[in-house]
Amino acid sequence: MRNTKGRNAFIFAFLSPAVLIYAVFLVWPLLQSFQMSMYRWRGVSRNRKFIGAENFNNLFQDPVFWKSLQNTGTLLVVAGIATIALGVLLAHLTDGDGAVRKFARAIYLFPQVISLVAVALIWQFQLNPKYGLVTDMLFRLGLPVRDPGIVRDPRYAFSAIAVAFVWHALGFFVLLFSAGLKQISGEIKEASALDGSEGWHRFRHVTWPLLWSVKRTAITYLLIHILTVFALVFVMTEGGPDRGTETIVSYLYEQIAKNGQYGYASALAVVVFGVSMVASLAVLAYFRKDPTAGARA
Repeated sequence: MRNTKGRNAFIFAFLSPAVLIYAVFLVWPLLQSFQMSMYRWRGVSRNRKFIGAENFNNLFQDPVFWKSLQNTGTLLVVAGIATIALGVLLAHLTDGDGAVRKFARAIYLFPQVISLVAVALIWQFQLNPKYGLVTDMLFRLGLPVRDPGIVRDPRYAFSAIAVAFVWHALGFFVLLFSAGLKQISGEIKEASALDGSEGWHRFRHVTWPLLWSVKRTAITYLLIHILTVFALVFVMTEGGPDRGTETIVSYLYEQIAKNGQYGYASALAVVVFGVSMVASLAVLAYFRKDPTAGARA
């Protein structure tokens, strides 16, 4: 009994600082967001008017909100699929311990270790209509990208955001899938080779299923990262042109910084939280059971 009490006291003492920090900097602000979403408040006055669910009613009737939600979902699908597909491909190409392959993985990782603001500035420079290298290459290929410029053209602005995001995130997923490939035992690879499984057939039926835990981590990370993307959009396009690159978080920032609608922005934050939770729970439910548990055992 004494040992049990001592153990519980040790666990409580060890975890309490982390739990306290989590409660103060995450749980409490989240509860405040729920509270402020029920008020009309401009953020600088002590006078707040309780309006109940009016902010949510206005939000669901707001076409810009639905446009930002659509853009965020499209970015999640397009950039997410591209990031995972390229991550798996490059992880295969750089699989091994050679110096060249290690150097290649380091090169892919470089955009991940710099801030999204720096990434946005780099791509803004490369897409400049006058002297941007990428713009010049696309123009030589016959695309009309000089006027008004890629990030100002409704036809190309969203694609520019997606490409910049993939470039930034790719290195992390290359390392993630590289680690997953190293976890596949040599016995499994030898057995599949003896069964005549090579190339695409081997990847589809052996390698890809065995990357179950890596896929779950990758999709969860992508969900969180894309649903909260802001700096990339704000620096490159500020949500334009014509709301073509507006995301949920960039619209939330606009409501706070430009319009001073703290109550409305809090309602938007609550919706972002809800969407993130539902999406994350859906991923966890889909990957609830490891289909390769028997094979690993």
